[in-house]
Amino acid sequence: MGENEYLGMHAGAKPELFRFAEKLRANMTEAEQMLWEFLRLKPEGFKFRRQHPFGRYILDFYCHRAKLAIEIDGKYHELPEQKKLDGIRTNDLVSSGIQEIRFTNGDVINQFEEVKIVILSHLA
Repeated sequence: MGENEYLGMHAGAKPELFRFAEKLRANMTEAEQMLWEFLRLKPEGFKFRRQHPFGRYILDFYCHRAKLAIEIDGKYHELPEQKKLDGIRTNDLVSSGIQEIRFTNGDVINQFEEVKIVILSHLA
């Protein structure tokens, strides 16, 4: 069991993170909006939350039952420093028992059917 496991589905996220997540939900990117239209329909019966506070992070999309986080990466995720931070974040999530899958904005916008197949395969 990861160190955040006992803290529940938010892993002790601070109140200010919940407020920031609310702002992110109100300003979703085109790719996030597209993916949310699919995830909000509870694919395979799995409920997803958007901009979900977890520990010190905000997960773009999260399914607690499947312990699955889905991240949609913009261009800044290609920067070396951000790649390093993303790696730390992924390791933190994995140590908490959460699997993370990442897509780029372009993946979601240009290869949406393939993105859905990958997500469904993680829910099967």
